[in-house]
Amino acid sequence: MIFTNLTTKTVEATSLLIYVTVTVPLAYLVWTIIYNLFFSPLSRFPGPKLAACTNLPYLYWTSTGEYHYKIKTLHDKYGDVVRTGPKTLVYRTPQAWKDIYGHRKSGAGSFLKDPQFYLRGPRGPNIINADDEYHSRARRLLSHAFSEKALRDQEGLIQSYVDMLVERLDGEFLASRTADMSQWYNFALFDIIGDLSFGEPFGCLRESQYHPWVKMVFVSIKLLSLARPLVVYPFLAPIARMFLPQRLERMREEHFALTTEKVHQRLETKTERPDFMTYILRFDDERSMTTREMEANAAVLILAGSETTASVLSGFTFYVLTSPNAYRKLLQEIRGAFKSYDEINFQSVSQLAYLNAAIEETLRVFPPVPGATPRVVPKGGALIDGEFIPEDVSVSGAHYSTYHAEEHFTEADSFIPERWLEDKDECYKSDKLGAVQPFSLGPRNCLGRNLAYAELRLIVSKVFWTFDMAIDRSAVDWNIQKAYNVWERKPLMVKMSRAQH
Repeated sequence: MIFTNLTTKTVEATSLLIYVTVTVPLAYLVWTIIYNLFFSPLSRFPGPKLAACTNLPYLYWTSTGEYHYKIKTLHDKYGDVVRTGPKTLVYRTPQAWKDIYGHRKSGAGSFLKDPQFYLRGPRGPNIINADDEYHSRARRLLSHAFSEKALRDQEGLIQSYVDMLVERLDGEFLASRTADMSQWYNFALFDIIGDLSFGEPFGCLRESQYHPWVKMVFVSIKLLSLARPLVVYPFLAPIARMFLPQRLERMREEHFALTTEKVHQRLETKTERPDFMTYILRFDDERSMTTREMEANAAVLILAGSETTASVLSGFTFYVLTSPNAYRKLLQEIRGAFKSYDEINFQSVSQLAYLNAAIEETLRVFPPVPGATPRVVPKGGALIDGEFIPEDVSVSGAHYSTYHAEEHFTEADSFIPERWLEDKDECYKSDKLGAVQPFSLGPRNCLGRNLAYAELRLIVSKVFWTFDMAIDRSAVDWNIQKAYNVWERKPLMVKMSRAQH
């Protein structure tokens, strides 16, 4: 009898435990869904209902490389601010960009980078994902490396690689009459930034192929996007490891190991050349970087100084070659401005109005970072686009969606450099050119903006002065691309011939 009572009580206790174990999480889940849909401070913002309840839709959009297109679709459907997660808002108004990324009033908290988006590598934080104190210190060190003076000092080096690019393209033309311009732009930009960062190129132009380290950079970029769900939902890690090839993770580890090796090689090299490390090593006190910080920032400098600019050059080439009027005007300006190839330099190309307009239009229709760059609303909340947003909400402006909004630009999906000229048609005078912020704005805007513009103008001018080009049939829809933070570019096959001057 006693045994029977004990057994009954044990069964009852077990049943109660199972009931609580199942019911409490289920009740919590149901309450969370109800709260997010009806009681959350963000419930007044429009967007997909499923996205209001869970981050899974956002993670799916980013992992498929379609996030930039999806956000554009959502903005067109719901308006200029869309709720894409339980605590996530994405904007496309110029004022929202200023509120999120611009300079804050004295004493107001900063919109820090969202740690669920800006993942840290094994070497710790870098200038992109660091806190304000670290960022300010690193920016002071690196700002001199991107100054106007530094750019003048670096021109000879950059010119030499651009000339090598033209020479190699000439050989490619003689061999096959076509070239993958997306790849060749990458070769040139990686060699330039490698020399500026580590005092030696990667040899991409010389060997006409990617250096293994460069391939690892591409893998690391994509893995950062694919690994984001593991930060938001750590319990997914075992499942993710089943689907992610181990070789990709090994390549990412090798990428960081080779970055470390490159940094140490440069530290052991004594040189008077004004590369980036020269400015980083100017101080040996509390203002300086530790070796580990140099390792963490090296990969960022390589990526930010090469892949993004190569993307813009590729986009520029595609859009100009598929816009006969723009191609004709560009050739007239470049070839009319220079009697010889040797006249093309940083100073002379900066004066070409149509070239500069075409670059700005490329940055609009094909921004190097097409998605969003999230920040977190500081403690106490903040006003964004005239509405109060509570603290700890992830907010961002979406580049592609903002730049392709018909409310901001006439014929927003069309490539029209004329909208950037001073003497423009009346229909383009209402365009909100200030909405285009590909280099971001405020205290964390892109340090390499001047370098990027100088490279873009110089490379375009020398390549288009030297060659007549036409888009190959295989690349007619090249601009429809997936993106994992940056564009995952397809080959851009271009037919080439030597220009007759």
